[in-house]
Amino acid sequence: MLLLSFGSCLSADELMAAIKSEFRNPENIIRDEFRNPYETLTFFGIEPSMKVVELSPGGGWYTEILANYLNNSGELIAAHFDENSNNNYLKKIRKNFEKKMDSNSIYEGVKIVDLTSGLTEPRSADAVLTFRNLHNWLGSTMDTIFANSFKALKSGGIFGVVEHRAEVGTSIQNMKKSGYVTEEHAIEVAKKHGFVLVSKSEINSNPKDLKNYEKGVWTLPPSLRLKEKNKGKYLAIGESDRMTLLFKKP
Repeated sequence: MLLLSFGSCLSADELMAAIKSEFRNPENIIRDEFRNPYETLTFFGIEPSMKVVELSPGGGWYTEILANYLNNSGELIAAHFDENSNNNYLKKIRKNFEKKMDSNSIYEGVKIVDLTSGLTEPRSADAVLTFRNLHNWLGSTMDTIFANSFKALKSGGIFGVVEHRAEVGTSIQNMKKSGYVTEEHAIEVAKKHGFVLVSKSEINSNPKDLKNYEKGVWTLPPSLRLKEKNKGKYLAIGESDRMTLLFKKP
């Protein structure tokens, strides 16, 4: 019991060190207030020796933390937009991410794969994580990614989901338009592909978020799609209300 406690303390110290690392972009650090990386990764049970797949890492907000945290004894796989995508915008984001991974030795161990791939060898990953991506995948894409995530995980592996949370009863059409997804839909799709819901957390909740904006979730920071229009109001609200769901593969 003492050994387990000591190990947990070491992991916590390493995680906090990764979050406070000088390698992180200062513009990313100011978002910690809303994204709660320490609490979120602790809730998901991510340990520094794990093999972790990060789905659709975008510009690498969480990658900065995970790459550092897993650098010594773990492994990080970044499943990004497809290298040969027909969408030039998505290809540009992928290229920018690759440049970021080439910018510092802390990222040397990060393996980049296509999001539509099998992600990694079957039954080899300890955890698969996704942050604020489900709204982009609604439909068959979400089915494919969830199915591949299940195949990639070991038995007992973790599937951690953070997503903008829609009001109960929101239609798929309105989810796509607004960028918010219902907890019910996320859980339904996960269970459909074999996952078991272990726990929910309100770590990333925001009761100030009214979810009824002209430009959907992108009205709020950091996107601020309306630019200067009511900017003070949206900054005061902060980032979106988010569900934080922990699933496991039986």
